[in-house]
Amino acid sequence: MTPQLQQAIRLLQLSSVELQAEIQQALESNVMLERQDENSESPSVEPSHEPEQQTSQTEAGVESGDNDMQALDIDSPTGDIPAELPVDTRWEDVYEPGFTPSGGAVDEGKEFDFQGSTTEDLGEHLRWQMQMSNFSETDQLIAEAIIDAINEDGYLTASLDELHQMLIGDLPELELDEIATVLRRIQHFDPPGVGARDLQESLTLQLQQLPDDTPWLSEAKMIVERHFNLLAKRDYTQLMRRSQLDEECLQQVIRLIQSLNPRPGGHISNSSPEYIVPDVFVTKVKGQWRVELNPENAPRLGINAHYAKMIRRGDNTADNLCLKNHLQEARWFLKSLQSRNETLLKVASTIVERQRDFLEYGETAMKPMVLHDIAEAVDMHESTISRVTTRKYIHTPRGIFELKYFFSSHVKTSGGGEASSTAIQAHIKNLILEEEPKKPLSDSKIAEILSQRGIKVARRTVAKYREIMNIPPSNERKRLA
Repeated sequence: MTPQLQQAIRLLQLSSVELQAEIQQALESNVMLERQDENSESPSVEPSHEPEQQTSQTEAGVESGDNDMQALDIDSPTGDIPAELPVDTRWEDVYEPGFTPSGGAVDEGKEFDFQGSTTEDLGEHLRWQMQMSNFSETDQLIAEAIIDAINEDGYLTASLDELHQMLIGDLPELELDEIATVLRRIQHFDPPGVGARDLQESLTLQLQQLPDDTPWLSEAKMIVERHFNLLAKRDYTQLMRRSQLDEECLQQVIRLIQSLNPRPGGHISNSSPEYIVPDVFVTKVKGQWRVELNPENAPRLGINAHYAKMIRRGDNTADNLCLKNHLQEARWFLKSLQSRNETLLKVASTIVERQRDFLEYGETAMKPMVLHDIAEAVDMHESTISRVTTRKYIHTPRGIFELKYFFSSHVKTSGGGEASSTAIQAHIKNLILEEEPKKPLSDSKIAEILSQRGIKVARRTVAKYREIMNIPPSNERKRLA
């Protein structure tokens, strides 16, 4: 495998964020590469001996254009960079990839505010409140141990006895009551419900911190403290009988309890959000689906004409050889970049062509498709398709999806056809959304309904897909209307 091929494969499997970093590194390390602005005058390009390529349209209506987000014509031959460059003459060749610049230059002095999540984690948040509280030196040692034992969801993972064993070496006269007292103080910290040992205690703490005039507050406290097991089992008949609440009142109480946070520490995290930048845009223009590369991911690059003119043929000095090497590396980088974009656009166009029904009608119309289907259609190896669809995202009118999302296994239908697992999951989700709250559908009933629709799946298959979608079983979905 040549270094050039290795570079092309490496660029192919990079995500959009990694590609930007790779381009920036190439610009910094290679004097022959430069970023070209939209308004800059590009040197003239030598006339090509190939006929002018016209935009074409596939049978599925996937077309290419040259708008602000230019689409590459997947039916056109690639324009290879000449193997021999006239390095001893005036440099006039500038390679222009099949995409446009992302816009005008950024105004100098313009400030951009990054609005990310807080870098403070839950432990730091609790320690800050501890330092602001009137804790004695002993209480601070106890509080530190308690805070260290609180997980990222806000729950205390150690018992009072375990905390006592941890602290007895430094505090020989420590009593369990002292630890319990400090824990109660921490349980009044922000966020509400933090420091609880289980869900019931967390919900109780959160209810205690609500204003006294909150509607149905006393009833909610009574149910959580006395009848939590019935609430967890969704045994509403027994719950109404024991709490002496009618159905309408119980529904209001449960609505208040459901407004509480089962993971009180979950919204405080030191992790930065991961932003998805689409690699491909899909839009519908005049009744046809158009696939275009995102120009933000691929800035316009070219060869620096000033340095290229400094190369002299037959000169074997170190400086001249260095410039030649930089020129050759720049040519291969641009060619690899061109290959990456052409491959990505070709694969994305083929996927859109095969999944037009999904774009038109949604997940229930998703067709079964595997890597081999696309590899055969574009005449590439499956490993190449795997690389080009991993961590690459496509922006559609139905949302942003990873290209891998469109690949799924299939299930035979009663009519002799096939249904994708994604479509079956969509059918199951819709059935559950439309089910009667008091009588949720069992897995067997869902399998029966799907069979009536021509999709034969076993009960265990329904259960597997339901678990994949993080949907609880029917007994846990039961609720008041």
